[in-house]
Amino acid sequence: MKKVILGFAIGLVCALSLTLFAGENPFHIFSILVKSAFGSSYDLGLTLYYMTALTFTGLSVSLAFSAGLFNIGAEGQLLMASLAAAACGILLPDVAWPWAPLLATVVAAIAGAVWALVPALLKIYRGSHEIIVTMMMNFIAASLTGWMILKKIPNPDSQNPESAKVSSSYLFSEFDFIKKALGESPASLALLLAVIAALSLWFVMKYTRWGYEVQITGLNSPAAERAGVPVERRQIQAFCGAGALAAGVAVTEILGNSGQFRIGFSPEFGFIGIAVALMARNHPLGILLSAFLMASLHKGASDLDFETTTITRDFSKIIQGVIILFVGVQSYRIFKRRNPHAPRV
Repeated sequence: MKKVILGFAIGLVCALSLTLFAGENPFHIFSILVKSAFGSSYDLGLTLYYMTALTFTGLSVSLAFSAGLFNIGAEGQLLMASLAAAACGILLPDVAWPWAPLLATVVAAIAGAVWALVPALLKIYRGSHEIIVTMMMNFIAASLTGWMILKKIPNPDSQNPESAKVSSSYLFSEFDFIKKALGESPASLALLLAVIAALSLWFVMKYTRWGYEVQITGLNSPAAERAGVPVERRQIQAFCGAGALAAGVAVTEILGNSGQFRIGFSPEFGFIGIAVALMARNHPLGILLSAFLMASLHKGASDLDFETTTITRDFSKIIQGVIILFVGVQSYRIFKRRNPHAPRV
């Protein structure tokens, strides 16, 4: 963890130094990032909202990667899960609390898992590369959800590309102490669920036989198979679990925030989740910290368009890229003194 923090700090300093070439003061840019991310209760709530979503997608990428698979499809999985949660809340309005949010959560998790099952089966039984398949399925999910929202369950009271509102019994708002503490911000009880998910995944991967088998499958699948581990089954289960974790974004947005599916609500949570998992080196508890840091950068950069003349919010992507580079450098000990007995390459 020390290496990750050091890499983050060095990467942030280097990224901010790049603003000198645009004629901006790096300290001014840093102050904008901090103020935008934590300047008010609403700003903090929005940062925590982003953290919640990025925790779920980071855990999704991490679980798949532990099994030796690269889940590029978290974006599509969270979209399909969000569609399922919204449809559940719209088509079944008479379900009472607390069964309503529980039902929507389960339906969303199943939708995310089923969407992840397709590339998993193609990978295992047809040899298709999961990166290509999941990337293509992201586009299918975006098109399919857009068609469903606009044609099947649109909001009749709005011209915006969004679904109808889910029944109020599906929302966390009446019992959501996090939302009440942070005013009208989009943060919600889903943050607590994200923390529980991270702790649960950490426990499963560290202390259960299933978690051990998933990890050795990812480290050395031929050896795992010779040891009697059902490698193909574990990879399918891990990929479906990754899809179910990505569905946590549906709970965050549909049940905890807007109460409807709004096209474009995700600023590429699935892809940023890859950076979150990499920066945490796939440790479930480290993902909580890296999600918070990435969420702070994402929210903080939103005000750069208004506070500067040459730097835009897209600068957050540059910061993220540089930080990941330096975290990776620290992880592989490139900054450490070379072992004199190590072979030269």
